Amino acid sequence: MEKLVNDFSVGLFFYQIAILIVLVILLRKFAWKPILDALNSREEGIQTALASAENARKEMQNLQADNEKLLQEARMERDAMLKEAREIKEKMIAEARTEAQTEGEKMIAQAKASIQTEKNAALADIKSQVANLSVQIAEKILREELSSEEKQHKLVDEMLGDVTLN
Repeated sequence: MEKLVNDFSVGLFFYQIAILIVLVILLRKFAWKPILDALNSREEGIQTALASAENARKEMQNLQADNEKLLQEARMERDAMLKEAREIKEKMIAEARTEAQTEGEKMIAQAKASIQTEKNAALADIKSQVANLSVQIAEKILREELSSEEKQHKLVDEMLGDVTLN
């Protein structure tokens, strides 16, 4: 601190003050004015945006009120249509019930015949599948039994032992 006080120069001090004053004047003329103008324009933009938002909010409230009216009208129309549909439904059910009775009897007879046919076909298919599975199982067993030459010789010897000559 003492060094600063000892090195103090009055001329240099006045030059620095003059430079500072010139710098403040230049900043005021070229920097502060554009900055303040930009801030003012931004503030105006914000005010405009707030006003637009308020208008949009009011418009949304109006639209919601209109939508509510439309919904009420739609509900009333829906209720009327549902009532009419119920009446038509009951009438159709009564007509369909009598028709269904006769058709049902026909369908039951046809279904019984169809079931019998399908049952016979299914049994034939099952028999075929059982035969195929039996063949596959026998094939696997034979492959296992005849997998080595020793097992093959043993099987031939057993078969020859079972065979009787006349």
